[in-house]
Amino acid sequence: MEKYIITLDEGTTSARSLVTNKKGDIIAVDQMEFTQHFPREGWVEHDAIEIWNTQRTTLIQVLNKSGISPSQIEGIGITNQRETVVVWNRESGLPIYNAIVWQDQRTADYCEKFGRKELDLIRDKTGLIINPYFSGTKVKWILDNVKGARELAKEGKLMFGTINTWLIYRLTGGKVFVTDHTNAQRTLFYNIHTNDWDDELLDLFNVPKNMLPEIKSCSEIYGETFKGLLSKNDETQFKICSSIGDQQSALFGQLCLNPGQTKITYGTGCFILMNTGENKIMSTHGLLTTIGVAIGDKITYALEGSVMVAGAAVQWLRDNLRIVYNAIETEWYAGQVNDDRRIYVVPSFTGLGSPYWDSYSRGAIFGLDRGTKREHIVRATLEAIAYQANDVISAMQKDIKRPLGEIKVDGGASNNKFMMQFQADISRSKVIKPINVETTAMGAAYLAGLAVGYWENIDDIKSNYKIDFELTSKISEEESKKLIKGWNSAVQRTFGWIKEIE
Repeated sequence: MEKYIITLDEGTTSARSLVTNKKGDIIAVDQMEFTQHFPREGWVEHDAIEIWNTQRTTLIQVLNKSGISPSQIEGIGITNQRETVVVWNRESGLPIYNAIVWQDQRTADYCEKFGRKELDLIRDKTGLIINPYFSGTKVKWILDNVKGARELAKEGKLMFGTINTWLIYRLTGGKVFVTDHTNAQRTLFYNIHTNDWDDELLDLFNVPKNMLPEIKSCSEIYGETFKGLLSKNDETQFKICSSIGDQQSALFGQLCLNPGQTKITYGTGCFILMNTGENKIMSTHGLLTTIGVAIGDKITYALEGSVMVAGAAVQWLRDNLRIVYNAIETEWYAGQVNDDRRIYVVPSFTGLGSPYWDSYSRGAIFGLDRGTKREHIVRATLEAIAYQANDVISAMQKDIKRPLGEIKVDGGASNNKFMMQFQADISRSKVIKPINVETTAMGAAYLAGLAVGYWENIDDIKSNYKIDFELTSKISEEESKKLIKGWNSAVQRTFGWIKEIE
């Protein structure tokens, strides 16, 4: 009887479950969107119970769709939106507040209050910067602003986790409270030199250690799902055997296993990671030092750049401006204009991420004239995603002091041939897209399979990687520099917008 791996891929706007076979083929997928809450400007929240119910539903649905017996599942892997914070009551198992999402900017003013000493301490210990993006300031906000939270924390009655921890807790019926190194490192509470929670950092944010989960590797058996997960009388229990942040999962799924190998994932945001092996490179150009993957006792590091708004900019065209009916149309519209108008869209709707880290920037469109049409704005929005990714690529090249020869791409927008060609044009690197762009899900699946011997080793996995297309630049270096100059000018004009108008 053939065996399979299930991946739970919990993203920013939807929860998905995927069934994978030994060849790396995806047999079945089920996906459900969940509600996005925007209670105030710059605030983004999710209902953690809704996330759990949505993810559980997709797990049941994907088994039903695939026609596979539960007994054929070797294990479950989990990959998740990072930095999103859930704080729940240890006794009831219920959240005390909505999950605060990684995009949320409510702690921007708090982050501004840190002095140079604290900023250096955080940078040196965590590899990160102080920014609302990361989990730590969100946890502090919940403790400071939810009635009774501080008292419950002092009594040891609260638990904090990123979404992976929350799902493992629920899947095991509250028996297992763990996280993995890739998610732990994004909290601002984790020391990348000791690879453990850091008391000095916890004191800095006034967060008690008793709220934090145990840190495990990304590939091991954490526990089993509770009986009755699939239906009331069903006794099936699945092993939960991988946990990894979505971007690190994509790095592993793209088989970027050697230092220097780089991937871009185009999702709600856009994330660029470069494997740096066992070497922790501390960026001097606005990038983050992060954990790439932890397998057994070995920890691999990476350089990362984070773009806050990528696919979300296309959703904005569709849902807010309503100038396209669906994302697929954007490629066609972009191809309808080829004149000398240089329109720039800067989609900094929730501030700018790497390498600028400006929480006060807001979105803008530059270069409009009487001849500007819908097609120009659609095209400029797609180009903006590539420009933002290129900003990070440029910073990486400065940090490692050499050009990037190739970049592996995945995520929904990697199917947009116009955008991928533009990425190759301005980045002057070969863009490689695999046939299976579900690399985030595949990373977690591979790690789960390795934990239970479904795949014997990494060499067993490499044959699953097949290329769809490779693109190289079709424009001159002079032309790409001219385009980038215009982009740089546009971005700079959005800096500090919120502060400027107050």
